[in-house]
Amino acid sequence: EAGASVLLLRACLALLASPIYLLSFLGMWEPFCRKVFFPFILDKVCVVHDKKSKKHKQELFRNLPDFRGPSGELRLLEIGTGSGSNFQFYPAGCKVTCTDINPNFQEGLSRNMKKNQHLHYERFLVAAGEDLHQVPSGSVDAVVGTLVLCSVNSVSSTLREVLRVLRPGGAFYFLEHVAAEHSSWKYFWQQVCYPTWKLVFAGCCLTRELWKNLEEAKFSELKIQHISVAMPWMPIEPHIVGYGVK
Repeated sequence: EAGASVLLLRACLALLASPIYLLSFLGMWEPFCRKVFFPFILDKVCVVHDKKSKKHKQELFRNLPDFRGPSGELRLLEIGTGSGSNFQFYPAGCKVTCTDINPNFQEGLSRNMKKNQHLHYERFLVAAGEDLHQVPSGSVDAVVGTLVLCSVNSVSSTLREVLRVLRPGGAFYFLEHVAAEHSSWKYFWQQVCYPTWKLVFAGCCLTRELWKNLEEAKFSELKIQHISVAMPWMPIEPHIVGYGVK
């Protein structure tokens, strides 16, 4: 439960962000955020985050070719593709299916597709992580999700869908920001920022303990590492990185 100091600071932050709360009340913020603000700001944030997390991503995706299917092809599905900042880390010849609940990332996505012509882009699906019904069961060798489980409506439903679309022996790769230690100042500020941050950044939740959801999912093998990715003026430093095998 949030203490009095957290509630007071939340109120102060909400006051500072009152124009956004007003637009939200009038039903105008969500469409503007979805079409204009979030694609724009996420593109800028991803540039910084990619620089800070590049070594972690290089290490994470290093064994991706090991999960090629019997045909020798690597069929990869990415949930929450956004502007495609992960494309640079995928091996040559990889067949990529992109999914995102928000179809308004065309500019950044086109830019990154042109930069990464070593990949085969199969299709783009407008779909939430919790509902990948357009993807047949057991049809992909790998699923990737980075900075996406923070904003899905149901983490457990998303992980069930991930396991459904993966072939036996396939892998789910993840890198996510998570809740800080509860006794830390970082967690205090995550609690303070939580409601306003969630409104401004399209449903992003700062205090999810995603490692618990991953441990509860039915992966036959799971590797999780807790790391820090320092982002200036943003309460998302604690991260987890790793992969789970179906």
